[in-house]
Formats: sequence, structure tokens, C-alpha cells
Amino acid sequence: MDKIDTIASLNHNITINERKNIIISGVKKIESFDNEEFLLETTMGNIVIKGNELEIIKLDTYQGTVSIKGTIISLTYADGTKKEEGVFSKLFK
Repeated sequence: MDKIDTIASLNHNITINERKNIIISGVKKIESFDNEEFLLETTMGNIVIKGNELEIIKLDTYQGTVSIKGTIISLTYADGTKKEEGVFSKLFK
């Protein structure tokens, strides 16, 4: 089984501990990130995480897991429609 098949078969889970740490599994790709916002592509759709002083603690590309620390303000699933994709592509060029 190659890397793409492994990531596609992963379950998608999110664990938030005290709004300070977040662990996300089923991550296919990190589209963009800075200390206030992360945009992730997961097996269940795109996710936008907003917060303060956000940084990657651990990235496991084989298992598709990302750990982020900082103050978590919001986590939103973005609709996979073309309209949303157009908005994201404009924002993150």
C-alpha cells in the first residue's frame, strides 16, 4: 500500500485539549498556515482553524496526523462546493 492509499483510508478525528492543543487525523494536505490560521485538507473536507500563537508541534505525513498548539478560537469545516474553493484559492494565493 502506498502513501496515498494509506492517507485515503485513515479515519478522521479531532481532539482538542483545553483549547490549547489540537490533534487532527486524516489530514491529506496543509494548504496554508500562519500563527493565526491553518487551512487543512482532510479526508472529510477542508478545515479552517483560527487562533492565537498557533504552531505545528508534530506532523506525521505517513499517518496523516497534525498536532497544533496555541489558543484555539474556532474550527470550521468549509463546504466543498466550487464557490468555497474559489474563495479559498483567492485568499491563499
